Amino acid sequence: MSTIKNILSSRLKKAEIYEYLAEKLKDAGFGGVDIAFTPMGTRVTIYAMRPGRVIGLRGRTIREISEELEKRFGVENPNVTVAEIEVPELNPQVMAYRIAQALQRGVRHRRVAFWALRRIMDAGARGCEIEISGKLTSARHRTEKFAAGIMPKSGDPALKYVEVGKASVLLKPGVYGVKVKIFPPDAPMPEEIAVAEAQEAEVVESGEGSEGA
Repeated sequence: MSTIKNILSSRLKKAEIYEYLAEKLKDAGFGGVDIAFTPMGTRVTIYAMRPGRVIGLRGRTIREISEELEKRFGVENPNVTVAEIEVPELNPQVMAYRIAQALQRGVRHRRVAFWALRRIMDAGARGCEIEISGKLTSARHRTEKFAAGIMPKSGDPALKYVEVGKASVLLKPGVYGVKVKIFPPDAPMPEEIAVAEAQEAEVVESGEGSEGA
C-alpha cells in the first residue's frame, strides 16, 4: 500500500509542478517538463521555445524556480536545466498556447483550429486532434473537435506515443478550453511493426565420415 501511495504522491507532485511552470513560463513558450526523482536529487528538464527567458537575467529566473521547487513543493536538491524546443509545431503544449493566444486576439475558433492543424501536419505529425470548448457561437457551452491524420484512441500507441497539451483563456463569454493531441512522426502502429526476414544458414559438412572410409 505504501508503494501505491508513493506513486500517487509522486504523480500529484509532478502535476502540481507542471501547472506552476506552465503559468510562470507561458511567455517563454513553455512546452513541458521532465522530472526524475533520484537518490542524489531531482533532475528537472524544462522545455521551452525561448530558453533565455527561462534562465532570466544572470540566471535570476531559473534560481527562483529552483528555490520555489524546493520550498513550495518539497523537491530535494533540484537540478534545473533548460532545453530548447526544436520543432514547436510538434509540441502540443506550445500549440495549445498559440491557439489560446489567437482566441484572445479575437480570431474565430474554427479559423485558428484549421490553421493549427495545417501547421502540425505540415511539420510531419502522423495525426492531430484539437478540441476547443466554451460558449463558441451561442450562450450554451459546447465542444468542437477538429482532426487530421491518424489518432489512436486506445491501446499501447495511445498511452505511449500520443502527446497532450492544454490551455485556457478568459474571454467575454467566459472561459475557453483548448486541448491538443499530437501523434508524432516516429510513432508506430501495431500493424506497422516490421518483422525481420529469416535468413538461410549455410550448412558445412565436417567431412569426418569420408576420412574414416
